[in-house]
Amino acid sequence: MLDLLVLAAVFVLYFLNTSRGLSDNQELWSESAFPLLLVMSFWVLLSGRTRIYNISRNLTYILFVERIIIHFLLFIIGLVLIRKVSGNQFFGSELTWLSLYLFVFIFTLKSAVYFLIRYIRTMGVNHRNVMFLSENKSTEVLKKIIEDRKDFGYKIFNYTSSELDTENLVEFWKKNGIHTLFIPTENSFTNEMEDKMFKLAEANKVHISLIPSISKNNFFFYDLGYIQTQPVLTQAKYPLDYYSNFFLKRTFDIIFSVLVLLLICSWLFPIIAILIKRNSKGPVFFVQKRYGFHEEIFNCIKFRTMVVNEDSTSKTTGVNDSRITKIGKFLRKTSLDEMPQFINVLKGEMSIVGPRPHMLAVDNYYKPKIGRYSLRSLVNPGITGLAQVNGLRGDAGNVEIEMNKRILADAFYIRNWSFTLDIVIILKTILLVIIGDKNAK
Repeated sequence: MLDLLVLAAVFVLYFLNTSRGLSDNQELWSESAFPLLLVMSFWVLLSGRTRIYNISRNLTYILFVERIIIHFLLFIIGLVLIRKVSGNQFFGSELTWLSLYLFVFIFTLKSAVYFLIRYIRTMGVNHRNVMFLSENKSTEVLKKIIEDRKDFGYKIFNYTSSELDTENLVEFWKKNGIHTLFIPTENSFTNEMEDKMFKLAEANKVHISLIPSISKNNFFFYDLGYIQTQPVLTQAKYPLDYYSNFFLKRTFDIIFSVLVLLLICSWLFPIIAILIKRNSKGPVFFVQKRYGFHEEIFNCIKFRTMVVNEDSTSKTTGVNDSRITKIGKFLRKTSLDEMPQFINVLKGEMSIVGPRPHMLAVDNYYKPKIGRYSLRSLVNPGITGLAQVNGLRGDAGNVEIEMNKRILADAFYIRNWSFTLDIVIILKTILLVIIGDKNAK
């Protein structure tokens, strides 16, 4: 409702500002009432498709912004069509400025509401009570995410009973107001117990969410479809498997890389090169072999940020790593050490956005441990990625859990790619370059 009021206010105020002599024309106002009502109705109907009002607890700001941008672009297209069809003077104003006003107002409003809700949830208000049963490594990862992201508004209740008794379980649900029960797909329950638990959950209005293990099952390779009313699992086809999407992404990569290399790197590279040479002995660039598309090995180019050492191909960066030079610390903090990879993008070995390529030793170590790890190689590796802009980088904390979270983010990106998502990730990366990334080492 608030969005509709803002929408109507922007139209009316802009009309009054650009048509001062017609503001008292009652006949014109009457004629304009229906087109304005049509625009507001179109906004509401479109929101059902773009889901800008379906803000789930775990919706990140990046995906939230993506929805707003897509909704706005589709709305403007509809606005142009309405303007052409109606021929009404109310829509005869300069559409570019009106579109800008609309975007600024709506984006500011919805962002404010988004962050206000997040803040309220971090204070313990509007939380949702959840619990876990038959915990394993998959639930451990999710539990860590929920504990870290207080703004998601989940409160975990631990079921401490050693034996699963259905009467005690129902009593636990009622006592703690449990809303969601998380169960791993690979659990220790018998078929009879599992069936009984699902029926009890349905009767007590407790939602059950199944947690797939990315290392031992095929959930990431199949989509649920229907033949009439019969559900079937079909092999997944990812967005970048479609040539039109691949062509759009590759075209953008080339244009963006050429502009960056000509307008920024042409003067920035010499400055960084001089600083590196003055700070320590060794080459300006650090070239390391990484896995690329379909695990083809390529030479990844970076600015050298460490003193020359024999462990550079096998040892990952640690906290306060003594190998990092002074200028290297700055380059890592601002991610400027990755700038030469725009050359890799032009060569077709990398993309602007995608899963970050790891050292060969890291990939070879985790591939047998995380069964769907190779999913990352279904697209070109990127200079930046969804995992990195969400702070999932480095080896801080529990390395196994952090790597699983990173792989989940990469898998999400591959399955949900869109051009808008790439743009949002790039904008957030630019912001991190300016303010510095606290998770960079």
